[in-house]
Amino acid sequence: MVYQDRMEAAARSPAPPARVLSLPNVLTYARMLAVPAIVAVLFFMNNERGRWIALTIYLAACITDWLDGYLARVWRQQSTLGRMLDPIADKLLVGATLLMLAHDNTIEGMNVWAAVIILCREILVSGLREFLAELNVKVHVTQLAKWKTTLQMVALGILVVAPAGERYVAGVTQTGLGLLWVAALLTLWTGYDYLRAAVRHAIEV
Repeated sequence: MVYQDRMEAAARSPAPPARVLSLPNVLTYARMLAVPAIVAVLFFMNNERGRWIALTIYLAACITDWLDGYLARVWRQQSTLGRMLDPIADKLLVGATLLMLAHDNTIEGMNVWAAVIILCREILVSGLREFLAELNVKVHVTQLAKWKTTLQMVALGILVVAPAGERYVAGVTQTGLGLLWVAALLTLWTGYDYLRAAVRHAIEV
């Protein structure tokens, strides 16, 4: 009877705070905090020094994107909170960086379409994931999607520092824009996987 009472009490008690404050989750929180920091630097310090500072913050955020998942798996500290916040942090980082680069005309003209494609895909996939989750359907991340994410982060990193980097290496901006277009095309391709799965299950339902 005492054992049963203890089990019921444990079931009613909240999750231990160590899971909320585990290092992988803390790294995810840090990535989310990096977003307003990057926006502030690009908005208020739109000069060569500001670009290098923004790149430093951006690279640190990208490293946490890999490190939090790796540590969660190795240390077996995976949590529902982490699985929820990790994609949110990624989308905030990508979306905010794209908007600021468009704001300061690093991304301009026809290249804005690449940014629009990436942003629309992120919104579309978020909605499709929510729909599929309600059906208990999980679409596994493909290797191509991982390459897309890596290429997207590299392109944005180059574009963040491009105006300052042109002083040292000619053609940095064009390189970044070219990679952004490749990432945008891969974005369309990988987004189709989610759309196809959602449509198939919607018809079956």
